[in-house]
Amino acid sequence: MDIDNLILCPICGNIPVNERDDFLNELKFKAKYFKKGEWIAQQGDIVKALYILLKGSVKAEMISDAGTVLNIETINAPNPLAPAFLFAENNHFPVDVVALEDCEIIVISKESIMKQLACNEMFLQGFMKFNSNRAHFLSERLKFLSTKTIKGKLAKYILARTENMDFSLDMSQTALAEYFGVARPSLSRSLSEMIDDEIITLKGKNGKVLNFTKLRRLVTNG
Repeated sequence: MDIDNLILCPICGNIPVNERDDFLNELKFKAKYFKKGEWIAQQGDIVKALYILLKGSVKAEMISDAGTVLNIETINAPNPLAPAFLFAENNHFPVDVVALEDCEIIVISKESIMKQLACNEMFLQGFMKFNSNRAHFLSERLKFLSTKTIKGKLAKYILARTENMDFSLDMSQTALAEYFGVARPSLSRSLSEMIDDEIITLKGKNGKVLNFTKLRRLVTNG
């Protein structure tokens, strides 16, 4: 494990070059390794330390009220996992975290993090900035998930990826269904109806918007 990669993590990126060796030497941590498909954390597990993904990628997911798997996001290395919950009163993982490939993770003790937050201003700034950005991301994700219809979700997703009338779906329909928290056949049917209604065209993952007005209307009206 190359601990030096930790400096590439957003919460550590502000630390001056001449202070990085001392920062790494002062951390109390242990390394953990996970194979593809293994659980790294389950929803409800207590967050006792700071988990930082140094290598690989993971998915954060939960089960919706309808019983479908809801893919919250994919996290790539190097990035922390649920850092804000380390100091929360309800300090439990809010989601399941599953390895999408072989992963390397370092687990830094809460005491070690508290020490760095107290004495290292640049680390404190990085930690606070990351958690603030996460709060914004989760707010936007909640707005997306609150869109009631599948077509509305698709319209919002497509609009965010459209440039000069063209767009590209950056995941498979199966993964997209998990991201939306819906059944794949329902997603496929909604896409087909949007194509039949001449709102979009789609070939593979690449498509074109034919009617922006109707597409935008779907966001609010479904």
